[in-house]
This record gives sequence, structure tokens and C-alpha cells, in this order.
Amino acid sequence: MNLRAWWSKTVTQAGRDRKRLDAALERLQAAENGQRIPALVALVGWVRPRRATDAEVAAARLQLLTEVLRENAAPRATLRDALLWLTAEKQPLRLLSDSGILANEDFVGGFWRRLSLSVLPAELDPAQLRDVVRMLFTRSDDYLWAEAIAEADWVALLDALDFGAVQVAGQDRRMPFQILEALQVISYRIASMGLEPELVRNHPSIERYESPFLTQNVELRQFIDERRAAINDKRAPELDDKHLLVLLGQCDEVVGKVRKQAAKSGASVSLTVLLARLSQNIARLKLLLQLLEDRPVHELNELRVRFFKQVVRAENRRNSIRELWSQTVDLLATRIVSNASKAGEQYITSGRSDYFHLFRSAMGAGLVVVAASLAKLWLYDPQRAPFGEAIVYSANYALAFVLMYVFHFSLATKQPAMTANSIAQAIETAGAAKRLDVLSDIVMRTFRSQFVAVLGNLIVVVPLAVYIAQVIWLRTGVHYLSPEKATHLLEDVNPLSPHVWIWAALTGVCLFATGLISGYYDNKAVYDRIPARVAQLRWLRKAFGQKVAERVATYVENNLGGLMGSLFFGLMLGSVGALGRVFGLPIDTLHVTFTSANSAYAIAALGDAMSWRSIATSIGGVTVIGFLNLLVSFGLALFVAMRSQRVSLRNTSGLWMAVLRRFFSRPQDFFWPPRTPPVVSEPEKADKKKNGAG
Repeated sequence: MNLRAWWSKTVTQAGRDRKRLDAALERLQAAENGQRIPALVALVGWVRPRRATDAEVAAARLQLLTEVLRENAAPRATLRDALLWLTAEKQPLRLLSDSGILANEDFVGGFWRRLSLSVLPAELDPAQLRDVVRMLFTRSDDYLWAEAIAEADWVALLDALDFGAVQVAGQDRRMPFQILEALQVISYRIASMGLEPELVRNHPSIERYESPFLTQNVELRQFIDERRAAINDKRAPELDDKHLLVLLGQCDEVVGKVRKQAAKSGASVSLTVLLARLSQNIARLKLLLQLLEDRPVHELNELRVRFFKQVVRAENRRNSIRELWSQTVDLLATRIVSNASKAGEQYITSGRSDYFHLFRSAMGAGLVVVAASLAKLWLYDPQRAPFGEAIVYSANYALAFVLMYVFHFSLATKQPAMTANSIAQAIETAGAAKRLDVLSDIVMRTFRSQFVAVLGNLIVVVPLAVYIAQVIWLRTGVHYLSPEKATHLLEDVNPLSPHVWIWAALTGVCLFATGLISGYYDNKAVYDRIPARVAQLRWLRKAFGQKVAERVATYVENNLGGLMGSLFFGLMLGSVGALGRVFGLPIDTLHVTFTSANSAYAIAALGDAMSWRSIATSIGGVTVIGFLNLLVSFGLALFVAMRSQRVSLRNTSGLWMAVLRRFFSRPQDFFWPPRTPPVVSEPEKADKKKNGAG
């Protein structure tokens, strides 16, 4: 398209936009009260771009509307009167007090409610300002362009309407009364949540001393009474909100202290939700107080725009299942990383001592893997029912993983919950400018740690498995595996087969879930006081004495998460294939270390029948499996850590570019630790001290 054609098209489009705007404003000017909402819907429809992500079009149209309002008094007065009519005639209480605040409902209840409303939407009540917002912004993605438009453009529109220049009888007094009513509702809600047993349990001083959650309600009632009297008497209020803001600040401090305490003493999902709702209500209370203050109109418009964007997003996503899932993931992510797993394994090494210690512990795990793989092949029975298969395989795997944990051995690619915790702490302590560098450093160190863990596993697994197979053949004259079974095992690691990629990725999910389970039980041990309850068991003290009972309690406190994670990981690896057979799904698991052992047994059984091409294919399959195990498990840990810190996931390409730059500049750091270890942050030092060397 040449310059003349482009200019002609632009001018034509601008002319069409101006004609549509004039028609929308004329319709609004001619509309009576009953037709004002449809006219406003048409005006919002004019601003709305064809694609919600095309915010530049919406911004240009909003700027055009602002220019028209500045230059023409008639449309300015028409739109201003329509907006004042909305605030005067519609009930804004639910909008002010509830919109954008996390609902007090569980995931299952919220899911079914939203699912039913997506099939049969609720009736919108034109008398409620909250529902009117949904009538104006009808598309579920309107919030995208509304948020993308710069706040300065929205403020310019409100400034052009010049609300401060008009005094409409009754309309300029009703909204302050509605804000005062919303303040009262939110204040009672905060006071009620401040008395919840879980909050009191984590901050007992609330009961011993005067609770700021209750005191703020008393102070707010006095503030509201004085404001109402001042508005009715048309005088300046004698009581300001300074003391009230101090009390709200104390409420925020209590919430922060409870969060810190929960990181040490454990937290439940309900406590996490309670703290999130408290923070949201306190923030809304502060915002409404700011809207009541005697400020310049421009500053008030800035606050109104901030609240407007919150409301549009909240109402667009109110019945969205995806939004419910997003909120739940955020809450669970915060809950998960709030308590680090105490598993005695370190998977993000810093210096050479950590590096070689992980290598030695990985070699120990290789011994267990060889024995567990041998046992699984011996337990194989094609006639066994899926349930029986799940039982025997799960028991074999679980025993192997528990032994690895007890003896502080390291299985490659295993991602404990402390990985997500360490990443989250690194994100939290790093500034926005250094965040990519911190994350790329963690990715590099994790890759290096997993490389040496895989190396330590395989350097024992492969030669030892081949040696055992040869010893069995020499002693018995029969290979441990039949040629058919050996061929089948090698087919299962063919990298060109789609199931290899799917099963390896599924194993990565299991590895990540294991870390979450470890963190959950570490948290549960502290939150439910399990060690203290174990120490007071009468039968344990009577049978072994008080000292033994206390030692058992201490062991449970420090190792419950690791033991349960190992147990559940064994259950998952042993039962996924059986579940696939039950439901007719072609699913199973492939872990790089066990696959290597199986492949070694198979190659030894086939002997001279194996070609170098087949061996190379097996090596390629093991490499793919190991890569996917690590990529999926660590990727999910990174995802949870970023969500817990409210870090945007849209710029992950920048992270991978930073990792690639580091790889091409110093590729040796991905495989070999530097002589001088990097400076370790205080959170990582605390993690290493608590978790031990592994």
C-alpha cells in the first residue's frame, strides 16, 4: 500500500469514526431516562475495538471523544448528566462493597455456580449499578482494552466532563451517603474476619489486647455519623480519617505478621483465602475513604479511574470459570511456597562442595534404582489384574524412594517443594530490574545440579545393571529377560515414538506433584502440631520411654514431608500405567533413571543381536526422557513460584533469552561449578541450614 492509499484509508476511517460518535452522542442527547442505558451501551460500543487486544484503536477513539467534549458544551452536558443520573438513580452499594473482592466460597461451589450461570445467565437488575456496568461492558474481554488504555486518557475524559462545575440537586449528595454505607458494610466484614479462629490462632495477641479489627469499626462508626451530620448541615466535618487510617495500617500489620507466622507454623488454604480477603477489603476501605476526601477534582478523577478499572475487570470476570481457576491457582501457589519442604536433598547447588556431594548421593541412588528395576522386572506378570499390578509396582517404587530418602540419596530430576520456595524468595528479594538475572541464574544452577545428578545415577545404573545381567546369565545360562520383553523395553524408549514424549512429560508432572505433597505434609506437621501429638502418645512412651518418643516426634517434624513425598511418588509411578489400562488410556510413566536401568538389562539380554544403531536410539530416548522430566517438573515449579509472587507469565520469552545468552557466554557453568561459588542470598542460606546437606 503506497502512502497516498494509506492516507486516504486513514482519513476515511477517521471520518467514519467521527460520524458514528456524533450519532451515538445525538442518540444519548435525545434519550429519556428509560433509554439512557441503551444509548450509553451504544457509546461504549463505539469506543470498543473489534479485537479486545487492539487497545490503540480504543485509545484513539477515547481521545477523539475527549476532544469533542472539550470543544462542544452540549454533548459534554449530555454525557455528564447521564453519568450523574446513573449514580443518582441506581443502587451502588454492591458495586462499592463487593465488586472485585474475593468471594467467600470454595472452589467446587464456585465452579458449579459459574458453570450453571454460563449455561443460564442470571437476570441483570437495571436498578443495581453493578449490573449496569455489566450491561455497558457486555463482552467478557472488555476489561483488556479498558485496562490497556492509559490512565491519563481516562482521567482526561473525566476532566473534560468537568463534574466540579455543576451542582445537581440531590445528585451531589447521594453518592457520599452511598460511600458511607459501603464503608460501614466493609468495616463490619473486616471486624468479623478479624475474629476468625484461624487468625486468632496465628496471632493470639488479638485476644489479649485490643484488636485493631474491632477498634476500626468503632472509629468508623463515629466517622460515618460525623460525615452524615456534616453533609446534612452543609458544613465541614470535624472528624477526619487519620486515626482510622492508623487503625487500618495496624490491621495490615497483623495480616503481614500472620503471613510470616504461617510460613513457620504452617497455614491452611482457608487461612490463605482469609488473609487475601482481608487485604482486599482493607484496600477497598482505604480507596473509598480517599474518594470521600476533599481533593482537587483531577485527583478525584485519578482515584475514580483506578476504581473503574478494578470494577470493569471484576464484572467481566465475575462468572468466569477461568478467572476462578486463576484465583485458585494464585492462592494455592501462595499457600504452597509459604512453607518450604524439609526434604534432606539439595537440588540447586551453588559451589563445588554441593556439586560433588550431590554427585555422591546420586551414585547411592543408582544402587537402589538398579535393585528396584530388577525387582519390577521380576514382578512383571501379563496375567495380573490392573489393581494387583498397581499394588505390587507401587510398593516396589515406594520402598525404593523411601530408602533413597532415609539414606539421603538423590534421584535425578526430583523437584522438592523447596525449589518453588527458593525461586519465590529469590523473586521477592530481587528488584524488578534484576529479576530476569536471578531467574536465569536459578535455571542455570538447576540444570547444572540435575546434570550431575543424572550423571551420578547413570554412572552406577548402566554398568551395574549390565554386570548383574551378565552374572545371572553366567550362573543360570538363561538371560534375566526374554528377547520379546527386552525388545519391548527398548521400543518403549524410542524417541521417535509419540508416547515416549507424553509419558516422560507425565512423569515430570508426577515429580512436581511429589514436591507439592512434600511441602503439604511439612506444613501439616507444623500446623496440626503432629510432632507434639506424637510425643504425647501414651503407648509410644510406655513401650519405648519418653526420650524415644521425643526423638520420634523430632524425626516426624523434620522428615514427614520427605517421607510422604517419596511414598506418594512411588504410588504414582506404580499406578499410572494400571489406571491407564482400567480406563483404556495409553498412558504410563518413564523416569530417566529407571528407564536407563531397564534399557541396560534389555541390551545385556539381547547381546550380539543389538546393533549400534539400536543402542544409539536407546541413548537418544533416555536423553529425551531426562530432558522432559526436568523441563516439565522445573517448569511447573517456576510457574507456581512466579504466580505466588504475582509475576507476569507473559514475559517468559525474556527469561529464556537471558538463559541462552548466559549459555553462549559461559556454557561451562551449565555443567561445572565455578571455583568461587556465587553469593548466596539470605533465604537460600536459611534453606540450606534447615534442610542440611542431604
